[in-house]
Amino acid sequence: MVIEPIAYIRTSFPEKFGIPRQSGLASNLKARVVFEPQYRNADAVRGLEGFSHIWLIWEFSANRTTREWQPTVRPPRLGGNTHLGVFATRSPFRPNPLGLSCVEIDSIDLFTDEGPVITVKGADLMDGTPIYDIKPYIRYADSQQQALCGYVDSLEERSLKVVFPSELSSRIEDTSVIPSLVETLRLDPRPSYHDDPERVYGLSFARLNVKFRVNGEVLTVVDVQPL
Repeated sequence: MVIEPIAYIRTSFPEKFGIPRQSGLASNLKARVVFEPQYRNADAVRGLEGFSHIWLIWEFSANRTTREWQPTVRPPRLGGNTHLGVFATRSPFRPNPLGLSCVEIDSIDLFTDEGPVITVKGADLMDGTPIYDIKPYIRYADSQQQALCGYVDSLEERSLKVVFPSELSSRIEDTSVIPSLVETLRLDPRPSYHDDPERVYGLSFARLNVKFRVNGEVLTVVDVQPL
């Protein structure tokens, strides 16, 4: 079977570093799903306005590789040293590098210069990621409250305190991106095994280069420059 993208997503992340580890963790993050020309038909999204969330099926396109698949991977959230079966993780390095994300519909604009465009919130995708399918989220079938989640049940999602000096935030012309930037930083973009309070990290976000340090549970922005 040969599948081709039906759309591409436009997000604030031009590279992998800093993207939330799962969809929905940064609910302020907005992204646009832009269909390929042959799918720019308003009838294709008819009825979608009655749903609040959708599933995106997409490709880990930044991880394309010719190497053979491996049966085990090392999840970063377990420190990068523990081996687990690839099918027991959401690792991007898979036999078929497909991702699955549940995102909230913010708006559906049927008649734009790019055809129908779906604006979503909470996407965990890099800018330009190909989308292979879109399906509506159905509450009674897709929500399993008693589900067991393996090693994930023993982990807590970190939430840092973000210190963003006003003299730096004032450099950002489009102030609408600040809440989603702070939300992204609060999730701690660093690999889980990094713990150097003196190290300065750089995050590319919404055409900005944001530099920060992390000391304990506090992340401090130290510089912001336009890209």
